[in-house]
Amino acid sequence: MIRYIRRAAALCLLLLVALLLNAARVQVFEANSLDNNPANRRLTIARYHQPRGNILVGGTSVTGSENTGEQLAYERTYKNGPLYAPVTGYASQTYGTTLIEHAEDGILSGTDSMLAPFPLWNEITRSQQPGGNVVTTVKDSMQRAAYDGLGGRRGAVAAVDPSTGRILALVSTPSYDPGQLSGTGSSVTDAWQRLNATKSQPMLNRAIRQTYPPGSTFKIVTAAAALDTDVVTDPDAETDTPSPYVLPGTTTTLPNEAEGCENASLAEAIRVSCNTVMAELGVRVGLKDMVDAVRKFGFNDTGLKIPSGVAKSNFDTKMSDDQLALSSIGQFDTTATPLQMAMVASAVANGGDLKYPYLVDRTTTRSSSTVHRNGSRTYHQAMSPRTAMRLRRMMVDVVERGTGSNAAIDGVTVGGKTGTAQHGIDNTGRPYAWFISWAQAPDSGRPAVAVAVVVEDAAANRADISGGGSAAPIARSVMEAALRD
Repeated sequence: MIRYIRRAAALCLLLLVALLLNAARVQVFEANSLDNNPANRRLTIARYHQPRGNILVGGTSVTGSENTGEQLAYERTYKNGPLYAPVTGYASQTYGTTLIEHAEDGILSGTDSMLAPFPLWNEITRSQQPGGNVVTTVKDSMQRAAYDGLGGRRGAVAAVDPSTGRILALVSTPSYDPGQLSGTGSSVTDAWQRLNATKSQPMLNRAIRQTYPPGSTFKIVTAAAALDTDVVTDPDAETDTPSPYVLPGTTTTLPNEAEGCENASLAEAIRVSCNTVMAELGVRVGLKDMVDAVRKFGFNDTGLKIPSGVAKSNFDTKMSDDQLALSSIGQFDTTATPLQMAMVASAVANGGDLKYPYLVDRTTTRSSSTVHRNGSRTYHQAMSPRTAMRLRRMMVDVVERGTGSNAAIDGVTVGGKTGTAQHGIDNTGRPYAWFISWAQAPDSGRPAVAVAVVVEDAAANRADISGGGSAAPIARSVMEAALRD
């Protein structure tokens, strides 16, 4: 009898060991695959069982959470949703997350290990901390000035602090209310379908995800390349450039909208926006040096994050001379995001030192203890300080005596550059209106802001759609808001 009891006990022990091994296999080795199984709703339910952390602008939350009483308890809410949609993105129980809601999802949802009281705490306990907060660099007054200035027209504004890289405004219009996508059900799917079917693409973040031909605003980059390579040694000297200019290797002539461009100096070409001078200078600089120059401003960078990804601004690396000529005045295949062109203005304003742009100042726990803080860092030395000083003078001249007079602010040093970008088949589309600028208060040792504005559908005829007429007043309003704060 004792022998059979021992055998039964041994069998029970064997079964217990097998049970423990299987439990270890499931809980340790297969935990990740089970967690990520689409049929497993436990993580989704846990994700929404508590309020999401908030996104702050100027110390005030522009987001919230609402308890719906459903299985997925807390839905995201937004204050002034259309105003801040290009900053926050959306957090949807149906369609996932975008922009800051996506890039900082670990902090906001409470799953980031940096929120835990001890290292590996979340992994060991498989718990979730209260959602943390994300403090942005945006200034509410500047965001509103840009949004109101665009007035619902298709376009975008990006504003940056040149000395730090802090993004002070990021606006895209027309916009949408991300709260319409927060939950589940037919109202959410209907809103999604409606927004995606709308011709004006309200969910497209034109400030960082859409690229446009930058037109004459790109001439600042070409001018920097010409000065840094000593193709131009005296900005006020004549350039020996004909008007019109025959594109190299072709019989095609490039005209000017402005008068007095024949043999114009670089300074005069920037002031009145001469196509011929800047196209010819781009060819003289040469493809290799132009490519090197544009890279220093951020063109062709596929990895720029603010922390959301930014679309690549393009300057072709293989071109014939006629194509290079057109690219040097912001046409052909040259394209840029509004943020990229704000970076161009920022580099000039900051003595050639281009700071890396960033949108998140810091992340915190629910109780406001800092988890991570971003700081200023150099992205590239875009040009020499001497070249930047010369370009500053030229951009000021554009506002004081040239095409950018609508951006002038009494008692303030303002530099700018207008642009009118052709697009469409045979350039038949309505031109885009551009303006890039920077402003410095008289009692300040550094510029307060650099701004880029693009308006896609300015209500004007071909002669009046210049950046000076449609985009410069918006930039002025944003700069005035920056100077007031």
